[in-house]
Amino acid sequence: MMSIKETHQHKLIARLRRVEGQVRGIQGMIERDEPCEAVAQQLAAARKALDRSFYDMLACALDIRLGEARTLTAARGTGSEMVKLLAKYG
Repeated sequence: MMSIKETHQHKLIARLRRVEGQVRGIQGMIERDEPCEAVAQQLAAARKALDRSFYDMLACALDIRLGEARTLTAARGTGSEMVKLLAKYG
């Protein structure tokens, strides 16, 4: 049985592989000189998928870190750290 961390990692890798496939598809669209609007639509979809990967990664980190917190103070500290990461990169 996989740990929570391993499960999250497996899901994140799978999601990133899908994004990678999307990006390769977009490259093909550009090489085939497909319309800019179609390329833009696929770029937006890939960007959204990558953003979702970021938020899933943050949720994983929060889940794991809160599970490891021994006190309410430690849990609050973890929450504060995650809020800073979200503000900085989200």
